[in-house]
Amino acid sequence: MKLLWRLSREAVRYKYLYIWAILSTMGLTAVNLAAPRVLSAMTGIVERGMTAASLSAIGQLTAMLVALYLVRILLRFLSNYLAHKAAWYLVGDLRTKLYDKLERLDLGFFHDKQTGDLMSRVVNDTRDFELLYAHIIPEMITNTVTFAGVLAILLSINWRLALITCFPIPLILISGVIFTKKVRPFFRVSQKKMGELNGKLQDNLSGIHEIQSFGQEQYETQRVDEKNFDHIKAMLRALKISAVFHPSVEFLSSIGTILVVGFGGIMAYQGNLSVEDIVSFVLYLSLFYAPISGLAALLENMQQAMAGAERVMMILDTPSKIQDKKNALSLKTVKGDVTFEHVSFSYAAGEPVLKDISFSCRAGMMVALVGPTGVGKTTITQLISRFYEPTDGRILVDGHDIRDVTVESLRRNISPVLQDTFLFNGSIEENIGYAQPDASHEDIVEAAKAAHIHADILAMPDGYDTQVGERGLRLSGGQKQRVAIARAILRRSPIIILDEATASVDVETERQIQQAIGAIAGKRTIFAIAHRLSTIRNADLILVIEDGRITEAGTHDELVALGGVYAGMNRIQGSALTEMPQAPAAG
Repeated sequence: MKLLWRLSREAVRYKYLYIWAILSTMGLTAVNLAAPRVLSAMTGIVERGMTAASLSAIGQLTAMLVALYLVRILLRFLSNYLAHKAAWYLVGDLRTKLYDKLERLDLGFFHDKQTGDLMSRVVNDTRDFELLYAHIIPEMITNTVTFAGVLAILLSINWRLALITCFPIPLILISGVIFTKKVRPFFRVSQKKMGELNGKLQDNLSGIHEIQSFGQEQYETQRVDEKNFDHIKAMLRALKISAVFHPSVEFLSSIGTILVVGFGGIMAYQGNLSVEDIVSFVLYLSLFYAPISGLAALLENMQQAMAGAERVMMILDTPSKIQDKKNALSLKTVKGDVTFEHVSFSYAAGEPVLKDISFSCRAGMMVALVGPTGVGKTTITQLISRFYEPTDGRILVDGHDIRDVTVESLRRNISPVLQDTFLFNGSIEENIGYAQPDASHEDIVEAAKAAHIHADILAMPDGYDTQVGERGLRLSGGQKQRVAIARAILRRSPIIILDEATASVDVETERQIQQAIGAIAGKRTIFAIAHRLSTIRNADLILVIEDGRITEAGTHDELVALGGVYAGMNRIQGSALTEMPQAPAAG
């Protein structure tokens, strides 16, 4: 009931559609209740003998029936369409709300989540709300009103026979409670398995190149087959319980019919029940047990909808660890001064990634982060953008603790260029302009020139309208990196983060990327993560990170003169370039 109450609050914005749908449903129920009464009245007239007056009465009752059935068509249309309209609008709203919530959750939330499972919650689980609001709730209202109305009519016809009719109802209700408790866990598992199947499909379609390259098509087909039938088996376990419950309800309902026929026959034999009343009782009997028989399907659909609703609400109820304070400051003009004061950070309790990191850089400086893989370099840059909160210490931008400013205004002043460059499936112009949606074509071209990608774009068949494909598949690694740099330049953010921007590119492309970086050096504060020391020789400050700590800090020349870890890295990379083995002579 608590969950239903929450769901009803989501649906309140469409209350007028629901009110008209409910009124139409009530009217439809009234028509359905009235029709058998008219038919039984016609039977009574025939039983008493036909006269001219009787024919006239039957004609009037026939016209009344036609009118009732025509009104029923209109009311059924309004009931169905308005309920579906409200329900699908609600589904659309919830999908948008759920997606918006996912966008605003901190990155830590996504560490143990599959993209496909989250997609399943947004698309599949929200669809169950349509089942709830367009089918289950209207049917519950219809069934309740119909049951109450028919019971009142049956009691007015013959209260003894009406009470006999009610005999199976407690048994049906008890079996419904048992069914509800048994079946919902299986629907929960079924929804979870569907999410896992979607996750696997998303993984495999994203990694199709690797699957084909390593000849793992058959292996991956088997794994998808396993996920597919895990979902099917979970669904069949739920349907197995339903398959027992449905005929049980039908059997209990049929007992009521048998009792009415038996006792009704005895009463008619004794003269305590007229033929008209017997006909009326039989006609209403189908209406009386229809809501009870429909209880099985209703409860099954309800459990499925509730299982989906629980998965949706779990996301909506998840608090983001990154939130604005009540009176957070909105950063306006940012110079780009950045300071770390004794910053420590852990992704998991007891497993520190950064330990007491402290440094300062002035606006326009280039700060390079070097060190082995996995020592916390990328984490430092993500803390600047406040994707995570420091465990200890604080980070200042222009003297403001970033926890005291709005997340939107902070990130508006930071532009990232990541090693794993992500481009959207669209044109090159759309991808560069993504950073500044109101940018003109001339602004985009200017940013592309600064990133040394303009000439490459013009050489493509469609120029700036060239489609890059999913994740930029149609561009080379170096081209994607320079498009990303152009995107960052276009935003004109005072702080730029370059996370391995020259990784895995050839020497010429590296030179072009270095030229692009050089074009913005001194104008923006740059944080550059690099394994190739040649790309950061001119950095104003180089921080050597080892085991989550800053072990050396200075310029390139200062660190080489220091003769420590950085000097060793520089010597090794220099040797690797000058002492590359020559290919053996042919023959």
